[in-house]
Amino acid sequence: MVDSHLLNDQEARAALANLPGWACDGQVLVGSFEMETFPAGIELVRRAANSAEAANHHPDIDVRWRTVTFRLTTHESGGLTPRDVNLARRIQGHAMALGWVVP
Repeated sequence: MVDSHLLNDQEARAALANLPGWACDGQVLVGSFEMETFPAGIELVRRAANSAEAANHHPDIDVRWRTVTFRLTTHESGGLTPRDVNLARRIQGHAMALGWVVP
């Protein structure tokens, strides 16, 4: 079963402590990754899309040259849930594998 309980403020802060480069914007988890090249950014989108499809949890994605921004929220739950944190971790792992360096 998918854990879709809403995270309280303390849980959200704890999750962010382990997700450098991510921040909360209301009930949305936002992560931006500046990649070395445009193709590396597109590869990050491809890998993130595969992870999102596997999890049946799809982020909003914005590509601006070498910077890729992901916005995660669980619409059916009305805010941030462990599903968002789990996908953020996967996306961050993909970014790191592609050469992104934690700021």
